[in-house]
Amino acid sequence: MPMPHVCGGATLQCSFGVAPAVLNVLPMNRVLLGSMPAATLMDHIPIVNITPFAMCQSMANPVVAAATAAKLGVFSPMPCVPMTPAPWIPGGATTVLVGNMPALSAGGTLMCNWGGVIKVVSPGQVNTLLP
Repeated sequence: MPMPHVCGGATLQCSFGVAPAVLNVLPMNRVLLGSMPAATLMDHIPIVNITPFAMCQSMANPVVAAATAAKLGVFSPMPCVPMTPAPWIPGGATTVLVGNMPALSAGGTLMCNWGGVIKVVSPGQVNTLLP
């Protein structure tokens, strides 16, 4: 089944985040979907591409663990700083290239070092489908 291609402005959600975030895609590949830059599997850089998900609720995050320990075990979420060192895991065919890199489809997932799984909630557009 074809999946929509992801572009800048897509909505993301982390399994340990408390709010959605936006995918930023820099226009360096010069490929647009509508008026937004097309995303690739390499658009995974924290803060540059992956914006924070408000608060992090993962005890694997050392800041959350330290805050919880400081409050004698009372769980204390802390501000999210995504830690996504590896590219997106494709969620469909990677036959479409954007600037010599595989295009990101709406089925892709991204892993955070703190245990979170980041998924695409809304691809930012619905007109361009990947095979």
